Amino acid sequence: MPAFNSVAALARVRISLRLWFATYQTYKRVYHPFVDLGVRLSLAGVFLHSGMSKAMDWAGALYLARHEYPVSWMSPDHAAMLGLAVELIAPVLLALGLFTRLAALALAILALVIQVNYQTLDTNLYWAAILFSYVVFGARALSLDALLTAGVADSALPIMPDLVRTTRRLMALGGPAFQLLLRLWLGWSLLGWPAPHALFPEASARGALPAPMSVLGGAMLALGVGATIINKLLAAVVFGTQMMTANMAASFWLILLLARFGVIGAGPWSIDAWLYERLVRWMKPTHGTRGAEDWPRVVIVGAGFGGMACAAKLRHLPVRVTLIDQHNYHLFQPLLYQVATAGLSPADIASPIRSQFRDDPSVRVVMDTVTGIDTRRQAVLMGDRELPYDLLVLATGASHSYFGRDAWASHAPGLKRVDDATAVRARLLTAFEWAENCADAAEREAALTFVVVGGGPTGVELAGAIAELARFGLQAEFRHIDPAAARIILIQAGPRVLPAFPESLSARAQRSLEHLGVEVLVDNLVQDIDARGVTIDGRLLRARTVLWAAGVVASPAARWLELEADPSGRAPVDEYLRPRGHPNVFVIGDTAASLAWGGRPVPGLAPAAKQGGEYVATVIRSQLEMRPPPPAFAYRHQGSLATIGRRSAVADFGRLRLWGALAWWLWGAVHVLFLAGMRNRVSVVTAWVWAYLTFRGGTRLITGSDGAGRLPTDASPVRQ
Repeated sequence: MPAFNSVAALARVRISLRLWFATYQTYKRVYHPFVDLGVRLSLAGVFLHSGMSKAMDWAGALYLARHEYPVSWMSPDHAAMLGLAVELIAPVLLALGLFTRLAALALAILALVIQVNYQTLDTNLYWAAILFSYVVFGARALSLDALLTAGVADSALPIMPDLVRTTRRLMALGGPAFQLLLRLWLGWSLLGWPAPHALFPEASARGALPAPMSVLGGAMLALGVGATIINKLLAAVVFGTQMMTANMAASFWLILLLARFGVIGAGPWSIDAWLYERLVRWMKPTHGTRGAEDWPRVVIVGAGFGGMACAAKLRHLPVRVTLIDQHNYHLFQPLLYQVATAGLSPADIASPIRSQFRDDPSVRVVMDTVTGIDTRRQAVLMGDRELPYDLLVLATGASHSYFGRDAWASHAPGLKRVDDATAVRARLLTAFEWAENCADAAEREAALTFVVVGGGPTGVELAGAIAELARFGLQAEFRHIDPAAARIILIQAGPRVLPAFPESLSARAQRSLEHLGVEVLVDNLVQDIDARGVTIDGRLLRARTVLWAAGVVASPAARWLELEADPSGRAPVDEYLRPRGHPNVFVIGDTAASLAWGGRPVPGLAPAAKQGGEYVATVIRSQLEMRPPPPAFAYRHQGSLATIGRRSAVADFGRLRLWGALAWWLWGAVHVLFLAGMRNRVSVVTAWVWAYLTFRGGTRLITGSDGAGRLPTDASPVRQ
């Protein structure tokens, strides 16, 4: 038992260290660019203010030129003009992060000239130290240099590729030496050892801190021990003790220098680097004896919300993750209807899976179709290929369910994939094109009739979006038809739309749909769907475009595991999201039949899938740490949202219920935050703002080679 405890304790320490390191790396990627930007803007502001002051007082500028930066080989007028040019141009470049190294070099030389020839101040030394750090290391991510460097380095521009290579060599060769010199220079100043006052800011550095902390901090910085922590502690103490003193100007630049030091780091010639290298090696084994090549193999099938959330939580643990999906992208399905109604493009709501795990070597992405699971040999089958696993997570989602009437699928497509959305978009837009070219009134009416089957969130949002497209998006674009005259019909088998919402919100949603011109037919059961349209209650609604939003069925995961599925095809799972008889298999998301919502079935929503994926990762971590499993999975319902159209939505958060414009803004914010990647968020917000202000969408394209744009065979063309 003691041996087991020691091994378990060692595993927990290793895993905790891995997670701490991963958190710190994330912190650096997010926080450091903003620190870098703040330091650049502060420096640029000081020099730009000085330059503008001199530009407005030329006599004063001439006086300063004689004393501040005297140049023996040019007249005071020329020296003043040169200095003024540096102080007006270089700060702007520094703030933008464009030609950062050259701008910083010019300002650093100016700071040293001022220090030597005009006024000896510790502030000048801090400026020079910070600026020389930019000469060596350049600007971080929030800069034009970072944005353009990769393209410029491999461009046909003269000189620029050589300049990029030179700066990279400067950073590689001179970076460690500069980091060492900066540590020794700042540490020496904090220790208060004798040094030339013109070269060391001993007075402001040592005087800004209590003596014991100054000595301890100086020693730690000089040696590079805990430098990334001590720099923040010293900056906080300097700020606290010097905030009300007369020497706050110098203290402010000392704080910024410490912040900049945290960005560039202590360097490879430090005790921190030595410890870091050894800790990384020590963290590699999982349970004290096995090497990294023997880490448990976790296979995740499905890159939806659940699978991606699980992989994201596992990527820093000592496991080898393989993420399998039949597509190479993660799709944000709640916004598929906007692709289908020409509000967004597919690239706005999808992001490559590999890009999400680019920096995680322990995560492997496989694009393939899973055809079965061999639980006896613990292998995922992909046609003739198979992939062994130690732990398996099935997050394969759901597809359309036509309740046994699969023949309807060709006449009433649903929305689950990008291909579905683009095909639906083609149907919608082609219907208007057909109507424009049809002389037959009955055929034209059928082409301009759109039926949505299913009154859940997808059906409500789809019907509202089609109505907005017809009423506003296509306005004045056709010559023989009025798109606003299109008939949009929403059919719901139950007594009200949005049955999962409170009755009051359902009523508001129906009124909003009707305000948009949507005909809402409740308590109507679809009897048949064919090429002519939809049959309900024995009568035929002629419509060339019918869309399905009435039901889903889970993936065949239950059949793969030889389990008895529930009526929706989902695999029953226990409180740990494991199917009975399969202790090393987890099922999450739409694929799982879980009663973790206070005894009720967990809904097939994106938050539920994400919570399930994160929970499974927690269970796997407890196994790696040899701990008891966490408490049983409990779904936390965070609310339900549905949008009906422009400035209209409903939101149910239990006791709090919202509708109208406020709910619409909330719906938009939540969906943007759930998108993967900053590019997608910016793109979607931009598209929405443009559409909101102009009533125009930019993705009304009929694509595909299936001839969707041809006239129907029974239609007669309009005579011109």
